[in-house]
Amino acid sequence: KYALLPGGSSRKQSRGFLPLNSFSQQVRIQALEGGLAAESRSGMGGCFSGDVPGGTEAVGGGATGAAAGQGQGQGGPNEALDHFLQGHGLRGLYTPLELSFSASKLRDMDALSKSDPMLVVYTKMDGRLEEIGRTEVILNSLEPLWITKTMINYQFEIVQPLVFRIYDIDTKYHNTPVKMLNLAQQDFLGEAFCNLSEIVTKFNHSLSLNLRNGSGHALQGTMTVHAEETASSRMAVEMTFHCLNLDNKDTFSKSDPFLRVSRLSESAVAIPICKTEVINNNLNPVWRPITLTSQQYSSRDDPLLVECFDFDASGNHELMGALQTTIAQLENLYKSKAGANFYSKKGQKKLKGQLFLDTFQEKVQHTFLDYISSGFELNFMVAVDFTASNGDPRTPQSLHYIDPSGRLNSYQQAILGVSEVLQFYDKDRRFPAWGFGAKMPQGPVSHCFNLNAITNDCEVVGFEGIMSAYSSTLYSVSLSGPTLFGPVINKAAEIASHSAQYGNNRYFVLLIITDGVITDEQETKDSIVRASDLPLSILIVGVGNADFTQMRTLDADLGKRLQSSTGRVATRDIVQFVPMREVQAGGQVTVVQSLLEELPGQFLEYMRTRGIKPQPPQHASAPPAYPPPPQL
Repeated sequence: KYALLPGGSSRKQSRGFLPLNSFSQQVRIQALEGGLAAESRSGMGGCFSGDVPGGTEAVGGGATGAAAGQGQGQGGPNEALDHFLQGHGLRGLYTPLELSFSASKLRDMDALSKSDPMLVVYTKMDGRLEEIGRTEVILNSLEPLWITKTMINYQFEIVQPLVFRIYDIDTKYHNTPVKMLNLAQQDFLGEAFCNLSEIVTKFNHSLSLNLRNGSGHALQGTMTVHAEETASSRMAVEMTFHCLNLDNKDTFSKSDPFLRVSRLSESAVAIPICKTEVINNNLNPVWRPITLTSQQYSSRDDPLLVECFDFDASGNHELMGALQTTIAQLENLYKSKAGANFYSKKGQKKLKGQLFLDTFQEKVQHTFLDYISSGFELNFMVAVDFTASNGDPRTPQSLHYIDPSGRLNSYQQAILGVSEVLQFYDKDRRFPAWGFGAKMPQGPVSHCFNLNAITNDCEVVGFEGIMSAYSSTLYSVSLSGPTLFGPVINKAAEIASHSAQYGNNRYFVLLIITDGVITDEQETKDSIVRASDLPLSILIVGVGNADFTQMRTLDADLGKRLQSSTGRVATRDIVQFVPMREVQAGGQVTVVQSLLEELPGQFLEYMRTRGIKPQPPQHASAPPAYPPPPQL
């Protein structure tokens, strides 16, 4: 999701839309990764922001805008396309990974030779195994190093369990294609389990696992799985555009221009990859820098279409000019300090408006996995609402009711779901856990108290520790009020600020679970604005049937960043709010997916805008594989 929703200029009235003719043949947005295709009519009507009035923010331009790189959350190859898909209820872009396999000290199942191993990979979905790949058969080897890879899409916001099974293929089946082999007719050498996130968080993306039998008992042998992002350049180009002498399309004011950049396919289909923010009432606009990755523009000599539109709140943006170019030509334009003229909608008439480049810089654009695999951590924190509006925990009607049958209440579902995903990105798995809005046994109402009452330490161990501390706290405090977010946000910000003073490889994620309306709205906004400079994101889950309209103002998905009481604007959007009942009613995605989908982008925006780079891999010194050549 990217911040391109209502919240922009609304002063313009809807105007008659001018079709773009040759520039605006139906724009086909193709999601090759997911096999999806969606068409939008000419103009901006169905592209990025045009579906919703007020889309004045930049999108698809990399690290500097509000949409600083998620792609599944993860600095993906086409952020603008990702926004389009998500805006239309389609989930398409992930990080493609290639899995490689090896094994060691396998059991020898053959009498006169060694085993002939083959490995089969499964994903686990809803308790069922789904096969996603098989390796080739390696003859006579107890130390196989398979060549055949398995492709899988890594998705940050869900747990992705993997199962690996190794078989000794009987000699009589050696001429049978591996896809046709009946596994029930082969000797079972062992199996291993892990989650995909356990692999990608390893420093070298490699994870070794002990083999077990079907009952879980240890067997002889180990296997190693290695994950690698599919071959793609991390090179990107950062450019700053400005225009001069644009034609005015308005009668009583000046136009509100923005740029859209599209890649032209071999069949001349325009595939949108980026748009700038809107500059209001200006015919000589200067936009914030945009960053295009090599995945977006393909190659330096592939054609690009640059269009300048006059923004209209109705979504019917009017073309102010267009030109065709390439990355190589844009670099030459920058070096020459000259301007390139726009052309009319059919390309017949040269216009007086010109496009200039103020900066052009090639750089490396690191991905979310680059940071995670080099030792960066996501540190999880949780704060639970203990106000009286939740109801008496002893009654089944309460949102805090602990069901003796083991059925989880809404608070437990949110804690378990988010912590299950994030625990793999936190090395020590020690999580600060707080409550707010309850009266202490021997004191007043507290708006930030430790759930771990046994040691009075804010940290608990693992998600099991959070669940246990939550349950015990319910019966040791009195639910009270009011609902204040400020104290817990300030406490989380204090931890993040302290950590940032001693290193930059930790990023903090605060989960707040609440049932109602906050009474310190402005104080909460002030806290969020201050925290927007820190390595911190805030996830808010609304449980129950309260009116959560107020909560949505904390989430800057409407294209307008929070402003403090002193007029300071948040550096970036760090809040994601999800009402549990609405997501559950939709049924297409889980609450956890909705909560976490923006997190990789927020992480990347923080790191990139501060120039923080992944740590380079540290390779242990090893003896040379071959002796040096003899000296002459």
